[in-house]
Amino acid sequence: MLNLYHTINNHIKEALERAFPSVSSEAEKAGISLDPQLVKASKPEFGDFQANGAMQLAKLLKQQPRAIAFSIVEQLKTNKNFIELCKEPEIAGPGFINITLKNDCLINEIQNRLNDNRLGVAKVEVKSGERKTPTVIVDFSSPNIAKEMHVGHLRSTIIGDSLARILEFRGYKVLRLNHIGDWGTQFGMLITHLKDVAPEALKHANALDLGDLVVFYREAKKRFDNDNAFQEASRNEVVKLQGGEALSVKAWQLLCAQSRQEFQKIYDRLDIRLKERGESFYNPYLEGVVEELNNLGLVVKDQGAQCIFLDTINRQSEPQAPVIVQKSDGGFNYATTDLAAIQYRFNNPPHGDGADRIIYVTDSGQANHFEGVFQIAKNANWIPENAKLEHVPFGLVQGEDGKKLKTRSGQTIRLRDLLDEAIERAKSDLTNRLQSEDRNETDAFIEEVATTVGIAAVKYADLSQNRISNYQFSFNRMLNLQGNTAPYLLYSVVRIAGIARKGGFIENEITELKFETKQEWSLIRALLKFDEIIIEVENELLPNRLCTYLFELSQVFNRFYDQVPVLKAREPFRKSRIALCKLTADTLKLGMGLLGIRTLERM
Repeated sequence: MLNLYHTINNHIKEALERAFPSVSSEAEKAGISLDPQLVKASKPEFGDFQANGAMQLAKLLKQQPRAIAFSIVEQLKTNKNFIELCKEPEIAGPGFINITLKNDCLINEIQNRLNDNRLGVAKVEVKSGERKTPTVIVDFSSPNIAKEMHVGHLRSTIIGDSLARILEFRGYKVLRLNHIGDWGTQFGMLITHLKDVAPEALKHANALDLGDLVVFYREAKKRFDNDNAFQEASRNEVVKLQGGEALSVKAWQLLCAQSRQEFQKIYDRLDIRLKERGESFYNPYLEGVVEELNNLGLVVKDQGAQCIFLDTINRQSEPQAPVIVQKSDGGFNYATTDLAAIQYRFNNPPHGDGADRIIYVTDSGQANHFEGVFQIAKNANWIPENAKLEHVPFGLVQGEDGKKLKTRSGQTIRLRDLLDEAIERAKSDLTNRLQSEDRNETDAFIEEVATTVGIAAVKYADLSQNRISNYQFSFNRMLNLQGNTAPYLLYSVVRIAGIARKGGFIENEITELKFETKQEWSLIRALLKFDEIIIEVENELLPNRLCTYLFELSQVFNRFYDQVPVLKAREPFRKSRIALCKLTADTLKLGMGLLGIRTLERM
């Protein structure tokens, strides 16, 4: 209903200016905006919208808010365009103006949605004078080479993917970056161990698989912690790698390739698209970053290290820990790489990505790190005017006991094991349900449904939570057919598909829609909220807003379906109700697709 909101807001603003001709100059002098303060009505009985601007203007106009509201309403009554859209406004309480859309207006909006595969969501506009469609970079997932993806990578991966999908749908040019840990001192350790214990791996590309590599990493780390000679050899290996020594580079490439193959298996299962650009990509830019920061006078040498003290930038009363951009031994660290990445991403092609907005999806434990890096980038003037640099933090995945989710032995849960268990549990639930319903289905059907439901349940359980909070992981809760779960939403889609199979197809374009029950009007209003929800998620980067909307839409639809006949209704109500069913299914499918969740026709 965003277009209607903006239209009505403009009508009220015009009515206010006509009712109080001198108010514009007086408001400007008083520093008050002529904002009608139009919001969604808090309760259905208050209509669709509520204008609260009369309260703010009472002191300026030296009138009671209710009298101001009355004057505005009188002007609205003379506006033919407003009258075509809305019923006569009502004044409530001390001066609220309640506005209810006319049925014909709602029907027209539904008609438009039926013929629009975007369901009313406009594409982002390229503003006059701008050179291009805005580019958004979403930095997410970011596993480390030679380590398996675990449950800790789950939130970054699926939150980042859902945000990227929504921004892509809005029409932004989205660059999905996987900033993997593919560089650093740990590779000296790994390469040294590889040359010692598996030299054949340097000759045969498939000599190791990731399962071996995880154990391999632990063995290398144990040697590094306990063997001084091995430590020294590892440090020398880092120098060789940085210097481009052929065998060291080949070993590094092997380690990266083996990890990359296993990461891709997880991404394929989760239907995730990413462009890998690891830490190594920014190595050529690190010296230049430190040099530029030095030239800007931001760097202080402290105990041999090049540091930036954030309190000197922000003039804070309490000093903060400095950000080290170059260590005393001349090496660089994560902060330097992240600064180089910011500079490159904002730079215009061919020497950068030309980003207008950069979004980092990482756990909340990195909030201070990014705050410091962002402050430095801002003070270095690397962030273009009107560009955005944002950290999207998220909390921990916890077990049902409220503690960090781990295996019984205390190990971090591998992501592939978690997905396997979700699918197995979904298969068990499905098999039991098929037996109770005396249904015979093929193995292929069972496998497809179990896989879809299992993956959907894991994704939705995470995305439906406010990402800022920790959330408790529960297979029983996330696979439940009732409540705010993926299976509940999937079942709603399946239920509508069943209506179509029973003859509820829309063969031709419906030219006349007629509705008569309160359940229909409730469903219509729920359907028309879709566009505003998408814009909310785009701006606030909270996917749970979309989850909540889809859950509430499913609830409204199921009440409608349970209480109002569809296929047995008389015409034209039958076709009109089928149209609502179709639009509900389209909205659920599109919304779930934007969350990265596949839907089913049968389950």
